Amino acid sequence: MKKILILFAHPTFHKSRINKQLINAVENMEGVTINNLYENYPDFFINVKKEQDLLIGHDIIIWHHPFYWYSAPAILKEWMDLVLGLGFAYGAEGKALEGKMVFSAISTGGKKEVYCKEGQNQFTINQFLIPFNQSANLCGMTYLPPFVVHGSHNISEKEIENFGDMYHNLIEMLRDEKVDFSKLKLKEYSNNLFE
Repeated sequence: MKKILILFAHPTFHKSRINKQLINAVENMEGVTINNLYENYPDFFINVKKEQDLLIGHDIIIWHHPFYWYSAPAILKEWMDLVLGLGFAYGAEGKALEGKMVFSAISTGGKKEVYCKEGQNQFTINQFLIPFNQSANLCGMTYLPPFVVHGSHNISEKEIENFGDMYHNLIEMLRDEKVDFSKLKLKEYSNNLFE
């Protein structure tokens, strides 16, 4: 059984319909640790050693957050700047994360059609996530396709429940090593496994 660490960063979690559903769907799963960064570090004073130990103790890492200004909320960037340090996560001596898997789980207000060359945002979600992909590469990790919820402002409660079920199923499959990674890597989003 793989151990999964969800690095959750949502500064207004109490207002989120989507992320509440996603977190509720996985919070009591065996082998899954949810690390709520805003709850644990309201002052942004991140305990680097504690966070590095959490990373070492897990096989799969998920950067779970709303898609703010085409990136992540501030605390996740701060976490990356401090925790993924030279000599730990990269560099000649930085091999602690080598071989682990990582992916982004995001929610965005924009519908999928606005995330393309012809759309309002001009780029795809995966293009916007290149810094996360390259961070994983630098750390010797395998970056998997993101889990994405589009149109978060307008989707129905039933659709939100369906995304919660998909997220739960994906985490369960990853934990229990029941994912065909050759197929997953070909998907635009990891939730496309369930279509």
